Amino acid sequence: MKLINVRRGQFVYYENKLHKVYSVNPFLRNSIHIARLNDFEQELVKAKEINYYRPKHLDSFICNGQRFTLDKDKRAGVGDYILVINPRPDSLDHHHLHAIELVSSLEDNGVISNKSNGIKHNEYWVMLPGLLEGATKIDHQFSEEEEEEIAHVLADDPVIQPEDPLPKIGDIFQQNDSDPLFQGVVIAIEGRTIHLGGNIVVPAEELVDTDKWTFVLNVYQP
Repeated sequence: MKLINVRRGQFVYYENKLHKVYSVNPFLRNSIHIARLNDFEQELVKAKEINYYRPKHLDSFICNGQRFTLDKDKRAGVGDYILVINPRPDSLDHHHLHAIELVSSLEDNGVISNKSNGIKHNEYWVMLPGLLEGATKIDHQFSEEEEEEIAHVLADDPVIQPEDPLPKIGDIFQQNDSDPLFQGVVIAIEGRTIHLGGNIVVPAEELVDTDKWTFVLNVYQP
């Protein structure tokens, strides 16, 4: 995922387990605060480490040690847990996407949660206890067999090392083991062969080896 697409409350997978985004702080290196649903253990992660998941009717997951199944067609009763799917809070309410709330009382057009939020019937799905018939477990993104297959494929794939970046025209390098001291400026680049002033020709891999050469500056940059 890209950071700009991450929102508070989203269901995501991290390390193959279902989590919910707790908060997003783009100014931190690990910008996303997530909580694992089955026990609410928290982590700070990067956007590229998580995968988004949109809950569906009859999805089943463990929340705080208890299994629930989502039912989009059932009206909630007092004592039911609900998952906010389509939040439309007014100025006095504070529920958000995928907030999990306990119903404390009923109204004609919705429910009042234990957090004093008024939530309309079209804003939530009921979290029914247990695994209902036809339900799909979503606690893990991949089954154990799929995880083993993915790990096997990754282990068999060759590791491709990126090539070292090429120096630029005007870069000055100092040779670390020269006596007397030698500095040369890059005057030409031919493929990965670098030409320095003084008729010195070196491969790019050697020139970016910090044990052999040290970059000093570029004559064209202030």
